[in-house]
Amino acid sequence: MKVMAIILAAGQGKRMKSKLYKVLHPVCGKPMVAHVLQTVKDAACERTVVVVGHGAETVRSFLGDEVEFSLQERQLGTGHAVQQAEQLLGAEEGTTVILYGDTPLVTSETIGALLRYHTEIGSAATVLTAVVPNPQGLGRIIRDEAGNVMRIVEQKDCTPEQAAISEINTGMYCFDNKKLFQALAKVTNHNAQGEYYLTDVMEILKNEGEIVGAYCTPDYAEGVGVNDRVGLGEAEALMRARIVRKHQIGGVTVIDPAATYIEADVVIGSDTVIYPGTVLRGRTMIGEDCVIGPHADIADTTIGSGVTVKHSVIAESSIGDESAVGPYANLRPGSKLGVGCKIGDFVELKNAELGDGSKVSHLSYVGDAKVGKDVNIGCGAITVNYDGYNKSLTEIGDNAFVGSNVNLIAPVKVGDGAYVVAGSTITHDVPANDLAIARARQENKPGYAEKLRGRAKAKKEAKSKKD
Repeated sequence: MKVMAIILAAGQGKRMKSKLYKVLHPVCGKPMVAHVLQTVKDAACERTVVVVGHGAETVRSFLGDEVEFSLQERQLGTGHAVQQAEQLLGAEEGTTVILYGDTPLVTSETIGALLRYHTEIGSAATVLTAVVPNPQGLGRIIRDEAGNVMRIVEQKDCTPEQAAISEINTGMYCFDNKKLFQALAKVTNHNAQGEYYLTDVMEILKNEGEIVGAYCTPDYAEGVGVNDRVGLGEAEALMRARIVRKHQIGGVTVIDPAATYIEADVVIGSDTVIYPGTVLRGRTMIGEDCVIGPHADIADTTIGSGVTVKHSVIAESSIGDESAVGPYANLRPGSKLGVGCKIGDFVELKNAELGDGSKVSHLSYVGDAKVGKDVNIGCGAITVNYDGYNKSLTEIGDNAFVGSNVNLIAPVKVGDGAYVVAGSTITHDVPANDLAIARARQENKPGYAEKLRGRAKAKKEAKSKKD
């Protein structure tokens, strides 16, 4: 059986009060429509058509060639929206799943269960339903005494008795593809909204003697659609909880789930502990047996096993096994740490590669640098990489020692085993195993401090008299 998908994403989303097209608002780091697209991919849908309207070019640009597109120039209802896909899918044999681009919480497992139920009962149409505590504003499922679906009634068309029903239409369905488009041709707009409802297809098929089914998801949150910023926040909270639970089941300890933010594409190995205040974003991958946090902000970074990160910010970097970062370190894009490295407090790295066992323990800046193995960079050391026009490279060989308060004026090379004395400003290469010292010789002037203080006091008194 060929399975296709139609994602309805043409609504303007006025209630979002945003310049950003509604389905592109992110939930846990990914636009809502991207979550839905991933769901249909995971449910093995062979073709996917996204129906776009307002902001069409923005959505096309984001989704690219992953899907096919149909344009709904005028928003005349859900039935009209689905009709726009007929030119692409109308001739296909198989089953079509219909979802909304603003329902990011639906899972491929639920869509798979919907499809199986649809096939088992030989249905022409099956609606995904949910029992919700507050059905206000949602279409109600009307069943007969035997529990069969009779029709779906929108909130504005409900009688008081129908409005009391708590089983609602999630807006997601699967249909026999040919029968879907045949029935859509018979839909009218004789309703309170003056729109062509997709829900009317169910009643049309029922009246033609077709089987119309309903599969009720046990998790009503999967049907939650986002209409405004309040709904966006609710969807974010629900997905955050789901993501944390997934990692917990996978063997990750999350000390305080409510105080931890993990985006959808983050991967974490077993026996890793996540402390409160931690933010894990993008395509971050963390190995096993790590301790992350408290208050670590990590984005698009690969972290090995046995790593510790505390009170630090890391972006687009990689950290080798058994390394330690923080507290209060900043690893900017392009930072690469080998195995067993140490980056201490108030250290900033940018586009810098450190070999195994190297250490930058505190109060230093290492940018645009290639550092070898087992190098020690002392407190307050700086690679001076920018001359106001160009960024230049600093190279430090294996087993080198860079003392405290050293300035390495790039481009410059410090050879293997070289020793740079504290307080030096290095402007030329240091060969392997050499000692470099570049600072003025100290001179002490006896009693001169008193003269300086006397001058300062006299200037202060003169200024006071003048005022």
